[in-house]
Order: sequence, then C-alpha cells, then structure tokens
Amino acid sequence: MSGVTQDPATGILHAILLPGVHAGGPVRFQLVAQDGAARAGLLHTPHGTIRTPCFAPVATAATVRAMPVWALQDLGVDLLLANTFHLALRPGTELIAQAGGLHAFMGWTGPLLTDSGGFQLLSLRHLRRLTDDGVTFRSPIDGRLWAFTPERVIEIQETLGSDIITPLDVCSGYPLGEAEAEEALRRTMGWLERSCAVRRRSDQALFGIVQGGFSPALRAKAASHAVALDLPGYAIGGLSVGEPPSLTAALLEATVTRLPEDRPRYLMGVGTPPSLVEATARGIDLFDCALPTRAARTGVVFTRRGRINLRHSTFRTDFGPLDPECACRVCRTHTRAYLRHLFKAGEMLGAILATHHNLAFLLRWMHEMRVAILEGRFEAWRLEVRSAYATRW
Repeated sequence: MSGVTQDPATGILHAILLPGVHAGGPVRFQLVAQDGAARAGLLHTPHGTIRTPCFAPVATAATVRAMPVWALQDLGVDLLLANTFHLALRPGTELIAQAGGLHAFMGWTGPLLTDSGGFQLLSLRHLRRLTDDGVTFRSPIDGRLWAFTPERVIEIQETLGSDIITPLDVCSGYPLGEAEAEEALRRTMGWLERSCAVRRRSDQALFGIVQGGFSPALRAKAASHAVALDLPGYAIGGLSVGEPPSLTAALLEATVTRLPEDRPRYLMGVGTPPSLVEATARGIDLFDCALPTRAARTGVVFTRRGRINLRHSTFRTDFGPLDPECACRVCRTHTRAYLRHLFKAGEMLGAILATHHNLAFLLRWMHEMRVAILEGRFEAWRLEVRSAYATRW
C-alpha cells in the first residue's frame, strides 16, 4: 500500500509504504509507520479510532476506579477494558442490556475491549473447577455457582456490545510444567475454535488469544493455530505472571514474529512504563493493566525518574510537583506534600489525584513513543528514557 496519512496526534504527514490495512469488517487496522519492530498505527472501530501504540486503562466493573468517564475523555484515553466475568456477576448482563449496552450503561462513547475472564482462571483458581467444556466459578460475591463456557462468554460480550471481544482461555502462572502447559493450550485452542463458530455480531472484532505457557515451541504452536483462523487481531496472554523479564522478552519475540503484520497485536496485562517500551520495541500495539491505577490508590505514582511512594516521610515537606517533567493538571496544581497529607488522612481525593496523574503520565509516555516511531527515532528515545528511569528496568 502507498499514499500519505496525517497522524491525528501530531499533525505530521507520513508516507504509507507498508502493507498496512486489514479491511475485515468494521474494526480495521491501519499500519502507518514502523521503526525497527516498533509500529504506529490506527485501529478503526465503530466507536472511534485508537492510536497505537495504545495503553487501555482497566475498567473492570464498568469503571476506572477514582476516574469519571469525562476525566478519561479529557485525558485523551482511546480505549477502555472491561471484564466479562465480573460484569456477568454484577450487575448482570440483563441489566446492562436494559441500559442499551455497556457503552450506554457506563456513559463511555469511545472504543471498548472486554476481557473474557480467562485471567480469573488464575487469580480465582481456588474458586473454580476447570473441564474441557468450560469453567465453573463460585462467585466471590455471594457464593453462587456460575458456569462459563466459550459459547456463553461470547454471548455475554455480544450483549455488552464491546468493540473488541476475546475468547475464554486458560491463563496459568509461573512456573508451569510442560504437561500442564500442553493441557492448558489444548483447551485454549479448542475454546477459540468454539468461540469463532458461535459469534454472530459483525460489528465486533474477536481477537484470538495466544497462550502456551513458557515454552517457545508451545507459543509457536498457539500462534500458528490462531493465525490460521484469520482473525482481525491477536492477543498474547499468560506473560508477566511471575517469570523473569528476560524470559518474557524471549517468548514475546518468538510469538510476535509469527503474527501477521497487518493485524493489531495486543499484550494482555502489561502496564509499567519500562515494560510498555520494551514490548512496543518488539512489535506490540495494544496494552492494558490495572497496576497503574491500583498503585495510585496506595500512594505510588510514576515519574520520569521512576516510581515514588508518597506515603514515605521524605515527602512530608516536599512542596514540588509529583513529577517536575509532567504537565498534567495534578502536577501543575498540587505538591507531593499535599498528596502525602491526603493519603495519611485517608482522604479519597488522594487516590483520585494520584490516579489522574498515573494515567496522564502513561498516556503521555505512549504519545511520545508514537511520535518517536513516526519520526524514525524510536531507538534513540528508548535509550534516553531507559537511562533516566531509575526503577529496575
């Protein structure tokens, strides 16, 4: 493909020289520029265009904690992630359908991605029973038994009306034995085929999830299986669950090289500044993670020089901004000493301001990466931020 496109984030014109548009349905991916393996693109959905690389804040229960939707819109958030499992338990699919779908229910007009609940197979494994048919959970809310099959998970997401949907998969922690990994992958691949067979809505994009534990061979097998189904996008799951960062990077590289260039690649559950840079450098387009907002609620905020914990006594008389290099409204208005006071006093405003800052920081981080890719200087930018970031890379 050739031509010229204008990046909406920077206004810069760029020639398109890559085979970059996948036109399979209303969710279309346009690859705009590439610098090494790092990519900048546009993911067009029925509810708006997502600029990639993109970080999606997590709205597990139809809300990003401590952030109203208008504040997320003001920050320029392109994509939110909600959780199928948690929404099915509460408030229930029927209520959301009565409201007109998940967008209307939560008042969010932009693109939505829903996680299938596969991660809960790991995080709530003490409450579930797993079979080839699906998974049965005992609700952590009221103890009620819930059966989730691949078919039921797709049905729920079609009722929710999210733009990007995901199949039920088996997510396992680290370490993981070879036999267990093979069994988990067998189920994940079978569930993906069943998910493809029952989906009915043409205005949603089903992303296949690539699992495979910590075996390069199984990851390759999973990627080849998902790609053979010719899906509009691909997610990589089961990484950053306790394994060494070097292993994460190796498995990510082995997986990405087997995915098509003209489809978006989504790395699930990753959201620290260093990990976002390193995964983007390896060709990832989309990310989500609850860590930035969860950390903010405990007083931990991101800065250009690394993370800081505002509860520490060091900040009692620190009247500087959270991050001197950040221009967000929190940094322009409030001091570290003030936010420390809010957390020590148990005031909810502390969590609100810290969450606002962490999301503003990450969105700016992603914007800088995108511009660096578009301008062909991603590696120089990567080395610059890597040398400045004090936390272990």
